[in-house]
Amino acid sequence: MLDHPNEIHALFNGAPQTTEFKKLRKRIVRHTREAIEQYGMIEPGGKWLVCLSGGKDSYTLLAVLHELQWRGLLPVELLACNLDQGQPGFPATVLPEFLERMGIKHRIEYQDTYSIVMDKIPAGRTFCALCSRLRRGNLYRVAREEGCTAVVLGHHRDDILETFFMNLFHGGRLATMPPKLLNEEGDLFLYRPLAHVAEGDCQKFSTAMNYPIIPCDLCGSQDGLQRQQVKAILDGWESNNPGRRQVMFRALMNARPSHLLDPQLFDFEALVRKSENYGDFSGINAEH
Repeated sequence: MLDHPNEIHALFNGAPQTTEFKKLRKRIVRHTREAIEQYGMIEPGGKWLVCLSGGKDSYTLLAVLHELQWRGLLPVELLACNLDQGQPGFPATVLPEFLERMGIKHRIEYQDTYSIVMDKIPAGRTFCALCSRLRRGNLYRVAREEGCTAVVLGHHRDDILETFFMNLFHGGRLATMPPKLLNEEGDLFLYRPLAHVAEGDCQKFSTAMNYPIIPCDLCGSQDGLQRQQVKAILDGWESNNPGRRQVMFRALMNARPSHLLDPQLFDFEALVRKSENYGDFSGINAEH
């Protein structure tokens, strides 16, 4: 990666010149590029709506995608979008001013989903599910209005891993956030280019770049959420066995349907023995 002011995107201007930060930046860019290529996110004439919440993850996403585009490694058009959901006290000028200063094409969309969530969700219940559906619906609408082919979110490796365990513990299914998804209408892709990037790297990167972080005052203000509980469990495992998160994440990329119990994924009834002679065990896989 080059570091001369004229050889980097504006989003990287002022980046620390330490060896540690250069390695961090290179790692994030490499992992993002790997995910984009591995999951086939680039299509001819693509235009991506890059969703920017103002959190550490979306700033990291924005910077890395524009860096890749600027270097000719991401041949798609990028449009940053912030959905102002009407939370009280939301600093509405922070993102527009930042995007203007960085020369980023963008659209700021105002939709008061906050009032809807507060009205529909009983006291003590979590807001996340309804808030997410309302946000996603508005983002899909904006994407269509702007002629985009994909909506791009800043979910990272740890988000994906936490969602897997939430589904496992609370949903009774093996599922998580896919890096690439086609919406129900079939007209838009949903991409997660940071799928291989660790949350800690996003935190270190956005802190080092001193991006104007905006905290979430809706879901981020609630205690005792299932995701927080799962995160605490994973933090404990990682503390006792450093690298455990990455090992578990690799498992999501190495599924073996024949060694699970879902008959819709693997046809157990079609399994036949190689010999009708019960005394002949040659060739039979004794693996359990």
